[in-house]
Amino acid sequence: MFLRSLSIGFLCIVLQFNVSAQTQPIDLFADSTTTTTQDIVTGIFKSTRIVNGQSIENAGAGVLDFRILHRFGAINQGGYNFFGLDQATMRIGLDYGITKKLMIGIGRSTFEKQFDAFVKYRIIRQEEGARVIPFSLSYAGTAIFKSLKETTTTYTPYISDKFSFAHQFLLASKFNDYFSLQVTPTMIHYNMVDNSTIPNDFYSLGLGFRQRVSKRVNITTEYYYRFNKLDGYYNPLSVGVDIETGGHVFQLHVSNSTGMTERTFINETSGSWGKGDLRFGFNISRVFTLKKSKELKNIKW
Repeated sequence: MFLRSLSIGFLCIVLQFNVSAQTQPIDLFADSTTTTTQDIVTGIFKSTRIVNGQSIENAGAGVLDFRILHRFGAINQGGYNFFGLDQATMRIGLDYGITKKLMIGIGRSTFEKQFDAFVKYRIIRQEEGARVIPFSLSYAGTAIFKSLKETTTTYTPYISDKFSFAHQFLLASKFNDYFSLQVTPTMIHYNMVDNSTIPNDFYSLGLGFRQRVSKRVNITTEYYYRFNKLDGYYNPLSVGVDIETGGHVFQLHVSNSTGMTERTFINETSGSWGKGDLRFGFNISRVFTLKKSKELKNIKW
C-alpha cells in the first residue's frame, strides 16, 4: 500500500509539468564535449549506478556502456582467505542509450548464475532558469532469471518460477555542484516463494547521495530499508568513491551485499555491518559512442 500510494503521488506530480524538451542536452556519457543547455541540470550522479542500484542517470543516446561489477568475499574471514580477496563474484553487463530518455541493459552475474535485463525511462528532468523543476524522475523495470540448479524432490519447477521482477521510481535532485540526493521506492516480485507464509511482493525504500570531493572524485552512499523482510537477511548499505578518468568511471566501495541484482542486493543481503561481514568491491564503466546524436553531427570540430 505504501508503494502504491507513493506511485500515485508521483504520477500526480508528473501531470503538473509540461515535460516537452525544447532542446536536446548532451548526456553524461557522451564521449564528445560541447556546450549544454543551461536550463537542464546534468551530472546529478556520475554513473548510471550509485553503487549496486540504478541512479537517475542514463547512458547518452547512441552510447554503449560496458560495465564490470566485482565483489570480493567477506573481510571478516581473516587472513586465511586473505580478508575476502581469495573469493570473488562479478556481473558483466552492456547498457545502451536508445534515445535521450530511454535506456536498456542486460547482464550476467556469477552469484546464483543470474541473468538480468532492464529498461529505464526518463519522465522528468530537473531544470533551472525561467522554468524551475526541482527534481528528476525516472522509472526502472528489471527482470531477473536465476539459472542456478536447485535440488528438489517434491516439485519440478517451471522456467517461469525462476523469474523475479523489480519496479522502481527514481526521484533525484541536485541541490548544488557538491550534493545530490535520490529516493527510490521499490517493489520486488517473486514468481515463486518457498512457502505460502512468504509474500510474493516485497516493498523497500532506497536512499542514495553523492558528495563531491573534487572535480573528478565523489563520495556515494546507498541504503535500502525493507518494509517486509525475508528472515535471515539485512538491509543493504554501501559506501563508495567514484573516480572519473576520461571515458571511464571507476567506483570503489564497501558493502554488506554480495549479489548485484535488485533481488539479491536489496532483498537477500546476508551480511551485517554490525558483525563486520563486509565486502570490498569495484565497478568499472567504459563507454563507446556507436551513434552520434544530431546535435553532435552538426558541430564542426
